[in-house]
Amino acid sequence: MTYQEKKSIVSLISTILIFGSYYLYMYPQFPEGTQESTETFHFWGSFVLMLMLVSIIAHIIISIIFNIIFRITTKEKEPKFADELDKLIELKANRISFFVFIIGFLFAMVSLVIDQPSQAMFMILIASGFLSDLTGSITKLYHYRKGV
Repeated sequence: MTYQEKKSIVSLISTILIFGSYYLYMYPQFPEGTQESTETFHFWGSFVLMLMLVSIIAHIIISIIFNIIFRITTKEKEPKFADELDKLIELKANRISFFVFIIGFLFAMVSLVIDQPSQAMFMILIASGFLSDLTGSITKLYHYRKGV
């Protein structure tokens, strides 16, 4: 298994663990009461901002740990360059990932148009961000294994 395949698997697993653990941490903090209160908007705003911050920091830490473990176990350095195949796979994964997020964004806007509660919009946006991240990692793994 190549470095890129292992990195994609680690990214996939870490995305699931980060999102799942953050969701389990934040779920009990959901405010009771009216759905359109200021407290609810504060909750969802802080949920999204903190998820972004926690996710970025956790991915950086996991990437560093992965590179250390990879170097110790294989006695090789991680590749410092990306060839044409790596760039092409990255572009394909980003394109599909962005497409998934845009579809989720459109669904979130439709939920507002059809008079769904505003928290439905936030849930759809958060889910589409999570799914787009998963889709990007799965796409990279698929293309590194099967080719472009």
